Amino acid sequence: VQLQASGGGLVQPGGSLRLSCAASGFTLDYYAIGWFRQAPGKEREWVSCISSSDGSTYVDSVKGRFTLSRDNAKNTVYLQMNSLKPEDTAVYFCNARNILSNFWGQGTQVTVSS
Repeated sequence: VQLQASGGGLVQPGGSLRLSCAASGFTLDYYAIGWFRQAPGKEREWVSCISSSDGSTYVDSVKGRFTLSRDNAKNTVYLQMNSLKPEDTAVYFCNARNILSNFWGQGTQVTVSS
C-alpha cells in the first residue's frame, strides 16, 4: 500500500505546476484525498480536499488558482496549481482517508521563485 506524490519543481511566479497523488495497493475512489503543505519553519497547512463524491474544497489563499481532479482509471488525483506565488513555496503532501484508513504520501517540493 503506497501513496506517491510527485510533480513538484521550481517555477517562476505566475507559473503553473500539476501535482499528482497516485495510489498503489488500494483504490482512491473510496477515499477523500487531501493536499497539505509545509513551508520552512511553519506548521503543516491544509490546502484542499476532494471527497469520494468529487466535491472539492480549498483554503481561501488558493481558491480560484488551484483545482483538484480525479482520474479513476489511473488511480490518481491531481492538483493543478496556476498563478503560483512565492508564498506557495512548500513541501506538498497528499493524504487519503476514509473511516477505516488514513494514508500519507511522501512530500514533493514546490518552489516559486524568480
